[in-house]
Amino acid sequence: MADYRTEKDSMGELRVPADALYGAQTQRAVDNFPVSGIPMGRPFIRALGLIKATAAEVNRDLGLMDTSTADAIVTAALAVAEGEHDQQFPVDVFQTGSGTSSNMNANEVIAHLATREAGTTIHANDHVNMGQSSNDVIPTAIHVSAALETQERLLPALEHLEQTIEARVSELSEVAKTGRTHLMDAMPVTLGQELSGWGAQIRQGRERISDTLPRLRALAQGGTAVGTGINAHPEFAGRFANRLAERTGLAFRPMDNCFLGLSSQDTVVELSGQLRALAVAYMKIANDLRWMNSGPLAGLGEISLPALQPGSSIMPGKVNPVAPESVAMVAAQVMGNDGAVAIAGQSGNFQLNVMLPLVAHNVLQSIYILANAATLLADSAIAGFTVNQARLDDALARNPILVTALNSVIGYELGAKVAKRAYAEGRPVLDVAEEMTDLERSELERIMDPRSLTEGGIPG
Repeated sequence: MADYRTEKDSMGELRVPADALYGAQTQRAVDNFPVSGIPMGRPFIRALGLIKATAAEVNRDLGLMDTSTADAIVTAALAVAEGEHDQQFPVDVFQTGSGTSSNMNANEVIAHLATREAGTTIHANDHVNMGQSSNDVIPTAIHVSAALETQERLLPALEHLEQTIEARVSELSEVAKTGRTHLMDAMPVTLGQELSGWGAQIRQGRERISDTLPRLRALAQGGTAVGTGINAHPEFAGRFANRLAERTGLAFRPMDNCFLGLSSQDTVVELSGQLRALAVAYMKIANDLRWMNSGPLAGLGEISLPALQPGSSIMPGKVNPVAPESVAMVAAQVMGNDGAVAIAGQSGNFQLNVMLPLVAHNVLQSIYILANAATLLADSAIAGFTVNQARLDDALARNPILVTALNSVIGYELGAKVAKRAYAEGRPVLDVAEEMTDLERSELERIMDPRSLTEGGIPG
């Protein structure tokens, strides 16, 4: 059996692998863009399949396509959406900036499958791409895939992370520790208070992303080549959005201005920025965990993270904070992805943005790894760390900054002298304050009680 077959398009004939479901235009893209070896991802291919199935149904209902042709396209397109033919989508991310190669890849694969299903020739352009253009399909696929991945994967993972943090907040609400500003000893806080800041960061990140979703659910489909809707039925856009909403359960709607949808990626740039803000929160939490776990002898040693794996190929017994390190790398990747998306968003020349595949790849990767990192952070770091109570208590007892609680009683100047002497002599501040003030020890213990000081207000 021959390894290749001959296909043709408007530019002539071309050899295609014999078992390929795609045709000449896909093969030209494979030949033209041997750049990264990274194909468009599963969420994007899923969106393309959903778009083609929905478009066929709408064209059928509008009387533009016969039922048998439409039904065959729908069956084939939904198979693509379900991931049955992902290996038939080899086009590199770094392809034509409109994503035309990926659109034609989908059209050719679906046409091939639908032709088998119907027993009659179904054309990639005339039938599968009816009423569409790459220029509205690809922006729509970006919005659809990002909306689905955010709703189905990222937001639930963030809710899980937030709930995990909040459970530890309640559990650790009475555990006092030395607070730190500038990495230096400061007034005490509880571990619960410290973690509550993390929980608020995740909650606000989730809220910011959710605020973007209504704009993300607006679709450019129906704008076709330049935003005017040429070759698309006047009712196509509205019907398409309604049917896709029914199919996915998300409230998709036609974009108010398709010229915006084709020429810019402003909403996806916004989403990427919110993902970056979430990544910044991840980095802060991951680094706090690493510092708190540091040591265990020569560092802070306030907590012990779960021991997940040996930490060294040469130092026996070493265990490293690998989960926070992984999360920190995810954060760095997302920040880099956002920088590329911002540049890509500026590449809307007149009626079309021409960095669409890059936008799709980066945003979808960011959503995917942020979701996975949320679960990793929750389950492999925050849920299971233990508190080294003796270490916390010892640091608190020797913390001269506790003298701050005496400001309203002995004044700042005397308080500073007490703190400096405690530092210099390496003694508990309580002992030094007893010597340098005329307050009873019981009164000093009451005013400088670390747990009480975590409640705020004016001590004394």
